[in-house]
Amino acid sequence: MDNQRDLLSLMLKIRKAEEKIVEVYARDQKMRTPTHLSIGQEAVAAALAVALLPGDQVFTGHRCHAAYLAKNGDYEGFFAELCGRASGVSAGRAGSAHLTDPSVGIYSSPILGATIPVAVGAALSFEMDQKKDIAVAVFGDATVEEGVFAESVNFAVTKKLPVLFVCENNLYSTHSPLSVRQPPSPIFERVRMNEFPTEQVDGNDVLKVYEAFRTAIKYIRYCRMPFFVECLTYRVREHVGPLHDYDRGYRTKEEVDQWLGKCPIARLSKTLFDEKIMTHTEIDKEEEKWAQMADDAYTKALQSPWPDALSMTEHVY
Repeated sequence: MDNQRDLLSLMLKIRKAEEKIVEVYARDQKMRTPTHLSIGQEAVAAALAVALLPGDQVFTGHRCHAAYLAKNGDYEGFFAELCGRASGVSAGRAGSAHLTDPSVGIYSSPILGATIPVAVGAALSFEMDQKKDIAVAVFGDATVEEGVFAESVNFAVTKKLPVLFVCENNLYSTHSPLSVRQPPSPIFERVRMNEFPTEQVDGNDVLKVYEAFRTAIKYIRYCRMPFFVECLTYRVREHVGPLHDYDRGYRTKEEVDQWLGKCPIARLSKTLFDEKIMTHTEIDKEEEKWAQMADDAYTKALQSPWPDALSMTEHVY
């Protein structure tokens, strides 16, 4: 595969940005926005970004950092947005959970499932305009419990729309495990139908995730029909915030440690080294590059101006 280096670079871009958030969030008190981290889940966003074309659009939810950064999101605009500054990607109005940047095809909303019908609507517009672009709806395992998910799938299948439904199944809805919310059958089997192919993949193996997305996107782009991919993954940090939360009774440190052993970055780094694609020195330099860029972007964000108070009524509907 020719793009293994790109996949590693994108995962490190996400990881180093969020590790910077972990470092400064409580210490500096400069990010006055709830923040939902994707540490441990980077493989899904990185693989998706590499598999898509620039004109494709991604609609995601509150845990949107990874999708934005992977799809060519701007580091400086990202940190400025989290710090509420005018130079932020949404001029300081969006914060962590609303990252939206039409220039890179990213739209997000913290309302559970809210962007799924919007993604379907985008796909409908592509068909009406006779474009070959596709829309992607990214959501967590709890979202399939929302009525809007079934309604959107029904419409996409009936109207034969080019939509990729991506379920990041990290096993928890806030503090509620999957086992108390859904029947034991796998999600991808429950939602499958003849006109709606589905697949489940190890969401922490970025090479497998990429191949799954590549296959699904090829099908969608040429058959103009929807596809569903369930990625089994895990968030290492708390639901919202920078801390570990295995002391809250809903999961154990042993469980978290087990998933840390499946870190997608460590797994790909080992493969790249074993296959003599990259040396340890090259991997370390790539990691150091993104860590430095995160430091610089955060520093620049704190030097950026606040939004003008007179602009409060702009972009209000």
